[in-house]
Amino acid sequence: MAKNTRERKKRIVEFGDKRPRAVAKYIRISPFKVRVVLDLIRNKSVTEAVAILANTSKAGAEPIRKVVESAAANAEHNLNMNRADLKIAECYADMGPTLKRMQPVSKGRGYRILKRTSHITVVLDAIN
Repeated sequence: MAKNTRERKKRIVEFGDKRPRAVAKYIRISPFKVRVVLDLIRNKSVTEAVAILANTSKAGAEPIRKVVESAAANAEHNLNMNRADLKIAECYADMGPTLKRMQPVSKGRGYRILKRTSHITVVLDAIN
């Protein structure tokens, strides 16, 4: 995981990545659950991705839809791109900080509950 992150950062610095992006941090859902939904929209157009997310009954669909909408708004406002010409170039969910809780069980023991968080990133690109 760390190797992919290092390579991604190196690529951004090397090529001066100016593609529109949006990031949602500290989303209270496990990144493992979010990645299942991200696989549905990868390499799709923005309008198609929003339609897919609106009709997906997974918990991660709503925060991902908001991030895609935000990235599209960033492209329109900051880079003067047309929303109809955008596709999802990259989308990934990284692990955020984990909230640790205890669940009391028998004989005075305590089991650990891990409440995981996600950082969701969506990078758009123009359709060629």
